[in-house]
Amino acid sequence: MLLVVVWCLMWGSFTVANVLSGVAVAVVALAFGFGGSGRGTVKPLPLLKFSALVSLDMVTSTLSVMREVLTPTDYTDEAIIGVDLPEGAEYHLLLLFVAITVTPGTAVAAADNDGRRVYLHVLHHDKREQIEEHVREIAELAVRALPSNVPSSSASSSGSGRGDGTRSTEAPS
Repeated sequence: MLLVVVWCLMWGSFTVANVLSGVAVAVVALAFGFGGSGRGTVKPLPLLKFSALVSLDMVTSTLSVMREVLTPTDYTDEAIIGVDLPEGAEYHLLLLFVAITVTPGTAVAAADNDGRRVYLHVLHHDKREQIEEHVREIAELAVRALPSNVPSSSASSSGSGRGDGTRSTEAPS
């Protein structure tokens, strides 16, 4: 949508022809991704799946919490659980924290310093396995949709990298 608006602004008017040609340009641009191949590109299909999943979660979460509030019986079994995230997810923590929090019955409580494990407050501990799988699915879609430009620690541990996922700011001696 933003690409279509920018396209029309570049042409100076919002005509049917400009909107249709903008849609065509946007589809081509998204189909091939931004920034060339490999890391740093936007992958439209995983991004679409991610967006659809999070949108569905928002609706499901609203209905689930509404049911919990309106029913006289408390069916919650609250707990804090830890979920390991896939490699690369640590570069998308803000996006993941928002997406995870709209997942039904969950809220991000904390994360490890390296961002590879998040701790969630869940309303239904009996659904722990389903919640963990769902969170990993969201994280994997985010990593596939928005690959990071940062080389993985397993791929590169020489030069300015220290091999632990952090970068040294010290000058080499």
